[in-house]
Amino acid sequence: MIKTAILVDGAFFLKRYRTLYKKSNRNPEKVANNLYTICHKHLIDKSNPDQTEFQGDLYRIFYYDCHPLDFKIHHPITKQLIDFSKTDEFHFRKNFFEQLKKKRKVALRLGSLATYKKWKISSDNLKALLKKDISVENLTEKQVSLDVIQKGTDIKIGVDIASLALKKQVDRIILISGDSDFVPAAKLARREGIDFILDPLWQQISPSLHEHIDGLRSVVKKPN
Repeated sequence: MIKTAILVDGAFFLKRYRTLYKKSNRNPEKVANNLYTICHKHLIDKSNPDQTEFQGDLYRIFYYDCHPLDFKIHHPITKQLIDFSKTDEFHFRKNFFEQLKKKRKVALRLGSLATYKKWKISSDNLKALLKKDISVENLTEKQVSLDVIQKGTDIKIGVDIASLALKKQVDRIILISGDSDFVPAAKLARREGIDFILDPLWQQISPSLHEHIDGLRSVVKKPN
């Protein structure tokens, strides 16, 4: 029986999930349940249309994400104090992580969000400013965002792929992501004989990525 590990890029998953599942994308329990179901659907043999039961040996589901921001800062446009620990996103992430912890064979790999408390504007607005089409006074609250960088998640994904492959712990790795940062680790896994499948949740990927994976498969309903 094929032993399978499923790795989920959390930031990518939640962003894509909120496009695919608009009705339940703010309910932590429903999101966790749907993620769990999506992962298990990868254990169904798609070549057998009559198969409905999960088959194959699930080694573990690894979920990679970051602890949400929890500090206070003043917005540069409105001058209002923002307490990230009281935002809807903070409470969603915390509750979502707790729901995942209750799931069988799910391991959380949490990194951190790094910020130097600097703000940024979108490239389009920056171009408009440089062309003097707009002035700083024209910027709105939503056109300015805190500059935040994920730290630790990509490293954890790469290390886990390498460890699973080199220790021969699994026969197949399924990565739910749309990023190309995994390519070096995927190459190593494939050299070790691992069947490496990418699930981008129907998001378009770079054509060059196809040469670094053994298959492309999304198991959720394809959006219109």
